[in-house]
Amino acid sequence: MIVCFGSINIDLVFALPSLPRPGETVLGAGYRSVPGGKGANQAVAAARDGAEVAMVGRVGRDMFGDMMRGSLREAGVDVSGVLDSDAPTGCACVCVDGEGRNLIAVAGGANLSARSANIPEALLGPQTTLLLQMEVPVAEVQAAARRAKAKGTRVILNLGPALKLPLETFSDVDVLIANEIEAATLISAAPSALAPRLAEALKTTVIVTLGEKGARLAGPQGRWEIGALPIKPIDTTAAGDQFTGALAASLDRGVTLPDALRRASVAAGLACLIPGAQPSLQTTAAIEARLKDLAPAQSV
Repeated sequence: MIVCFGSINIDLVFALPSLPRPGETVLGAGYRSVPGGKGANQAVAAARDGAEVAMVGRVGRDMFGDMMRGSLREAGVDVSGVLDSDAPTGCACVCVDGEGRNLIAVAGGANLSARSANIPEALLGPQTTLLLQMEVPVAEVQAAARRAKAKGTRVILNLGPALKLPLETFSDVDVLIANEIEAATLISAAPSALAPRLAEALKTTVIVTLGEKGARLAGPQGRWEIGALPIKPIDTTAAGDQFTGALAASLDRGVTLPDALRRASVAAGLACLIPGAQPSLQTTAAIEARLKDLAPAQSV
């Protein structure tokens, strides 16, 4: 099973003709409120891809908290680990332009009271994958990874948003997933060299996602690269979360890393075709129907 310890947000999504620059006001026609948060998104993505998933995090005692619990539950995620907080439910302002590019501001709210100690001991072990991100306190991410690793749990960390972590933290991580910007906060290298340089420095498996160029993997299993679906994106907001959730679900059910890389890339591409975060996350059937449209990962 997958235990996801992370953020739970409500997203306020604004469709704009262009992304605002500093000091600029851009007018749009309207906005939508949709479930989001990197932790919740990845939990839902993994659940829709057939994994058994438990979410551990915090929401406020407000209507957004009720909405988020309902969204997770509807996706089949166990929400018994989603606890109340005196702070309001986390909120993200997501601006999306006509080309699908986004600009996101996040208020942590209840997420800042998430604690690794709330992960039930019984859920950690060799049969479990712990999925982590960086929208809850860094110290709690570190503590969760340390606890899980000591119990033989597979630990997957999505380094988003890009925050500094002590290098010793990565000794508790089995798979690190980062985009180019996030990876570059850890090491200076050309985009093509980020994954192998990081894998060598951190002694773990590293996947660097490259948007429309696919992704690169480096680690004990060798070096692999995967392309991306040829699509015209509508909204890229949850593409990274879809990639991570699908990859975690694939590994959790025993799929090899190269095959998991392919499924994750297909899923991420499909997520770009639907507006909103959680509404864009794909089912197993949808992902598998498009696998034929992307060549398998190649060893490099």
